[in-house]
Amino acid sequence: MTPAARVQAAIELVDQIIAAARAKGAPADRLIADYFRARRYAGSKDRRAVRDLVYRAVRLCGPVPASGRAAMLAVAGQDEAIAALFDGSTHAPAPRAEGETAADTGLAPKWLAAALRASGLGGREIAALLDRAPLDIRVNALKADRARLDLPEAGESLPSAQGLRFPTGTPVEQWTAQGEGLLEVQDLGSQLIVEALPVAPGDTIIDLCAGGGGKTLALAARLRNAASLVAADTDKRRLGNLAPRAARAGAAIDHTVLLDPGREMHALTPWQGKADHVLVDAPCSGSGTWRRSPEARWRLDKGELARLTALQDHVLDVAAQLVRPAGSIAFVTCSVLDAEGPDRIAAFLARHPGWRAEPLALPVGRARGAGIRLDPLHDGTDGFFVAALRSP
Repeated sequence: MTPAARVQAAIELVDQIIAAARAKGAPADRLIADYFRARRYAGSKDRRAVRDLVYRAVRLCGPVPASGRAAMLAVAGQDEAIAALFDGSTHAPAPRAEGETAADTGLAPKWLAAALRASGLGGREIAALLDRAPLDIRVNALKADRARLDLPEAGESLPSAQGLRFPTGTPVEQWTAQGEGLLEVQDLGSQLIVEALPVAPGDTIIDLCAGGGGKTLALAARLRNAASLVAADTDKRRLGNLAPRAARAGAAIDHTVLLDPGREMHALTPWQGKADHVLVDAPCSGSGTWRRSPEARWRLDKGELARLTALQDHVLDVAAQLVRPAGSIAFVTCSVLDAEGPDRIAAFLARHPGWRAEPLALPVGRARGAGIRLDPLHDGTDGFFVAALRSP
């Protein structure tokens, strides 16, 4: 592909990403993979260059652009080399027409930028949410130790017990250690949160929104399989991925429980009032993960945020039914918005008299309401909110 053809390919992809964002469709990484699966002629350098152009445009445009061309014109406005490729040659984008406008740049749609500022984030903190993220892994303590694990590349030791950091794009999925269950890709923030949870060997622990089981596996490794772990979720496909991952990691998961949305307690009745600890890694906007999925801020609107906060309240109320007297809940979201963090804890405590928030021994983050918030600028992690709650 010529440089100009790469720009045109990026325009086509950003058009697809815009349409998917408006329709709540496929994420950008899947669209990019599908695009090149249908274009086998594109070499690895072409794919990498087009991908970089796509994410450069997505990160640059705060409001949803009118089109991929408008987004790429915004990039061209900051890069003369890109602007010169709008020349109308074969497979190139047409020259910029007189009066043709580029997309507006910015950190996020106006309403969302206002919500971020109202959540106590300054411009540098918001901008850091759109930086490129490194690749963090957790060495699986059930099988290996990071100090003695021989990997194709040397990683940077992280403040978590078994964490290593590598540059973006490091092909860890191709490493033998990955296939043998010796490591898991997991952000430093997630690793530190699991290490700070008030759990102990012998506990019954329910991961109520387990998804693919990243934190479930981390708990198994931390407690050396000496706890009774229950992984529950409403997503059959994601929950189905846990069993092979656990087998590969040597992690003992006692039960996986598929939940019916809105009727979760029907499947969870055996654990009602019996769990020592419930982890609520709640569905959220993902505003703390924009470094990896910057188009996610185009997918979020006020209605979706309201739906998510109502779901977070519901899942917390389910968790409260599972905890034994004096047991605990950990509430986690990968969001930096107060609506998905301290506001949810305040609302929970108002609904559940006698419960109280407790401090967590996290080596990173800053207090926010009754919990702790982590962010890329200050902590080098994804954005998270975490709070610990103790039942009467």
